[in-house]
Amino acid sequence: MPQWATFLGLTGVVLTLLLVLSHLTQSAFTDGADDVTDGPATARSDASAGESPPSTDAFREPSSDDDGSRPPDAHGRPGSATHASSDGERPVERSATPPSATDAGTEPDGDTNTDSSDPAASALDADRPADRGVDPDSLSTGMVLANVAFSQGLFALLLLGAAVYTAIPASALGIEFTVPYLESGLLLGTIAGFGFYVGNELAAAGATRFGFDHDEALRELLSPDSATGWLVLLVGVLPIIAGFEELLFRAALIGVPAAGYGVSPWLLAVGSSIAFALGHGMQGSVGIVVTGLLGFGLAAVYIVTGSLLVVVVAHYFINALEFVVHEGLGLEWAETLEG
Repeated sequence: MPQWATFLGLTGVVLTLLLVLSHLTQSAFTDGADDVTDGPATARSDASAGESPPSTDAFREPSSDDDGSRPPDAHGRPGSATHASSDGERPVERSATPPSATDAGTEPDGDTNTDSSDPAASALDADRPADRGVDPDSLSTGMVLANVAFSQGLFALLLLGAAVYTAIPASALGIEFTVPYLESGLLLGTIAGFGFYVGNELAAAGATRFGFDHDEALRELLSPDSATGWLVLLVGVLPIIAGFEELLFRAALIGVPAAGYGVSPWLLAVGSSIAFALGHGMQGSVGIVVTGLLGFGLAAVYIVTGSLLVVVVAHYFINALEFVVHEGLGLEWAETLEG
């Protein structure tokens, strides 16, 4: 006998973990991007405000005005009053007598030889991206692809395991094991995928025209730079993403409650679409709204066809076309609407 409540409870746990992970990832990338943007500029402005560049006089040969009373340097030339410091920040006074071993690395007051008053050093220490967030530029495409495939693949296995453990019928998830189901799923899914892709592009471009933010940083991070990378993305990662998200947001959150408790699937579609939008917070305000509308469209197709395969195939083609058209071919065919 199916354990509907147990499965829905486990689904809630998976959904919560996914949303928390999405929020943490969004916060980390946002902080890291802000640090990379603000840090160097702040450091440069502070340094220019507090210090002037080292004078070239620190490197010149002594002029005829030098009295030659200063001891020669290590190269046999007459010493000058100042020498350029090793960090190139400013000239520092040097004693003619070398410091002793016990004095090395310390200032006269006994502190370590670190100029904490240097504004440039303080700014750099305060604005290191590693201390506050993840620098997107520091992550390789392979690292991001592996992380996405592992996390979403693990969540998918947990949901499938929960369905088997709680004896949820395959029909409640929208799954059949017949040839007609396979054929119709591939055909209808492909058609729906192309249609949703065009609608998604037009909606995003229209929203951007009215000043709403649309962030594609994650898509850019996932974009490969080699033929092997594209193969991994299109054959490995994107099918995992489409399969897991449709299993969660359509099958588990719509099909199972409707089959087990007779709840209206259209009412469930609204709730699942909101959760689907919140899980894509990294795409900015436009991404959240457009993704929510896309989620409801996929939910409608799932309800009408009763097929999980249709929406999985459609979801895959939406993502694949976005990557290939924008990142692979570099085409921005809808950008005229953004002007």
